[in-house]
Amino acid sequence: MKKIAIIGCGNLGLSILKGLSNDTSFEDSIIYATKRNISSIEHLASDRLIVTTDSALAIRESEIIIVALKPFNIIETLTQFRTNFSPNKHTIVSLATGISMQQIQEAIQVDLPIFRAMPNTAAGVGESLTCICSNEIGKQKREEVTAIFDAIGNTIEIEENLMEAATVLGACGIAYVLRFIRAMVQGGIQIGFDAKTASAIVNQTVKGASELLIKNGQHPEFEIDKVTTPKGCTIVGLNEMEHNGFSSSLIKGLVASYEKIE
Repeated sequence: MKKIAIIGCGNLGLSILKGLSNDTSFEDSIIYATKRNISSIEHLASDRLIVTTDSALAIRESEIIIVALKPFNIIETLTQFRTNFSPNKHTIVSLATGISMQQIQEAIQVDLPIFRAMPNTAAGVGESLTCICSNEIGKQKREEVTAIFDAIGNTIEIEENLMEAATVLGACGIAYVLRFIRAMVQGGIQIGFDAKTASAIVNQTVKGASELLIKNGQHPEFEIDKVTTPKGCTIVGLNEMEHNGFSSSLIKGLVASYEKIE
């Protein structure tokens, strides 16, 4: 039976909590969920899900500690609770952007398996893409930690120097895709659909486009070529978008987010 603590159940921590709660492979696990103000998550409490404001207790009682805190306070918090971490018992998984494993190690002052992970909020529906990396000690725990994030979607192992880029592409990327979907819906309303119908069409279209790439393993342009007939309406629309900077503005946005982290 695994004992897992999620320290800081904000949006991302809560998404992971929901994902784990819905996965049958973790139905025998005990999960501690901590938050400074627990009123918003108290209704989730059960025999296997313990909701508490006591992070020290959650750490002591658990084996895998998922630290879902903001970058500006994770080091202070880990330093505060460092005496609760035990060698040969605990594994730390940090979700904080821009905080290295070395910084975490210096904060806790205990040699532990340390991971950095970057899931996204689709964890709440079991569709996250999580990039992970670990320190040398963590390699022996990699399968165990990967299993947690596989329960909320798919997992990719990367080098630590790519974690900030993973944040932009995989985590911030959720917002970028949602903004694209919103624009599609607005366009759909302008050409005649009501909002509900436009949303249904766009949501399924985006899902279908993603599945085409995942299942067929082709480059996006390969699938685009299938629907861009000579003198057709698709190529006219695509060209108009590109004339107005569609691809370049998206790339600039990604780079700007990355530079903000750096």
